[in-house]
Amino acid sequence: MNCLNKKKIIRVMLFLLLAGIVACRKDKITTDSAAKIQVSHDSVLFDTVFTTIGSSTKNIRIRNLNKQRINISSIQLQGGSTSPFILNVDGEKGTSFSNVEIAPNDSLYIFIQVNVNPTNVNSPVVMEDAINFLVNGNEQKVILEAWGQDAYYHRPNKAVYFQDGSYFSYSLVNDLQNSYTMVGEEFIWNKDKPHVIYGYLAIDSLQKLTIPAGTKVFLNYKAGIWVYRYGQIKVLGTRGNEVIFQGARRDKDYLDEPGQWDRIWINEGSDLNQINYAIIKNGFIGVQTEVTGNTVGGPGKLTITNTKIQNMSMWGLYSLAYNIYAGNNVISNCQEHSLNILFGGEYNFYHCTFANFWNRNKGREKATISINNYTPQQTLPLYAYFGNCIIDGKLTNEINIDVKNSTTPELVPSYIFSSSWLKMQSATTNTLIYRSVRTGSTSLKYKDEAMYDFSPHADELSIKGFTTQVAGSDAFKFRQDIAGKNRKITTASGGITAGAYEIE
Repeated sequence: MNCLNKKKIIRVMLFLLLAGIVACRKDKITTDSAAKIQVSHDSVLFDTVFTTIGSSTKNIRIRNLNKQRINISSIQLQGGSTSPFILNVDGEKGTSFSNVEIAPNDSLYIFIQVNVNPTNVNSPVVMEDAINFLVNGNEQKVILEAWGQDAYYHRPNKAVYFQDGSYFSYSLVNDLQNSYTMVGEEFIWNKDKPHVIYGYLAIDSLQKLTIPAGTKVFLNYKAGIWVYRYGQIKVLGTRGNEVIFQGARRDKDYLDEPGQWDRIWINEGSDLNQINYAIIKNGFIGVQTEVTGNTVGGPGKLTITNTKIQNMSMWGLYSLAYNIYAGNNVISNCQEHSLNILFGGEYNFYHCTFANFWNRNKGREKATISINNYTPQQTLPLYAYFGNCIIDGKLTNEINIDVKNSTTPELVPSYIFSSSWLKMQSATTNTLIYRSVRTGSTSLKYKDEAMYDFSPHADELSIKGFTTQVAGSDAFKFRQDIAGKNRKITTASGGITAGAYEIE
């Protein structure tokens, strides 16, 4: 063996020896009292969660920034087995863990869940605990806090099964007997606690559900309210004490997330369906009304007033051949149409603001409102009236008219825009359709579109001063705006303001 080969062998042996020494050092557990762990959060807050449901999982990251392995002698919940929280450390669930090692410059995730036990307390309660860490004689702590609230839980106990194996799960209004008070034939929901809905809550034939002012309704994923044929729903909010429909997730990440629940679905129903002073937000479709089969012109009417529908992942108000009377509503920021009318019907909208400034994902391509009166098989009756309304949004043209004419008198479509401000560039010379309207190619200025405040700025003169007799007559139907402000309802007082809000 020559000298050159001997030198190479010596170098390799030295390299392996040094690598072994370094590996041994890294594999050794440091006991230095100065060696600690780095924790990503010193506190974890769970926003309001409902009792018995639990909450989303949150996590913290534990890092070892030392050059040697570190041993966490103890990881434990301060509250022990009575804690509402539960930990998951390295795939194991529990409240206490011992001798958890982390390699040098490595990390470990700890997952945290909370389950709040039912109580008789109707207001939110604070649940607190802490995770205690013991490392080389050093104590470190992460504070845990959750807000919990008791609620009425409507869970499906029935199902309609289909031939393809899918099914539609639901419960009835009268299934949860402690959640309502009977007054005559009406089921009046208790409002002392929120109502949390799983699946669909069905209002069956001849059932009448009344939801009083101040009730909060939380709906889980794909959950909804279904008003079946001849059933009836009355949402009776008041100004400042609205009925709120929203998703059940209370995490901050979900406060303004659309598509969290399905819809309020009025399937025919009675002529007395009513929604007043409601806030309907963060769902798939806000309200859907429809007739089925060959019952066009049959039972079913909705009166919807002083209501906000916002941030829907499809449509705000969706109607198929139904009868809707509406006033003082704001329907805003939906992924497609704020208002989608299909297959005709009868519609009267007064002082409504349709403002669609959806800016999520790839934006929006469809007009704020769309009107249709036919199927591939037939043309259906249509009457749609928009009096003193605002139709606005980001697109150049925010009105889509897709109607077929007919030689049959009762099937001749009628759609009218009167004393309204319209975001469009199409001609408005047809006075049978456009009556004293104003149009603009630039959107109006509002107080705060991102926060769904669509009260126009006072300098938006184009929505003020409509002076036709019809404008005054329509304003008399809603003497106050959605905020409770008195309307100027005569031409002598400077004319009428379009939209749901009165401005000076």
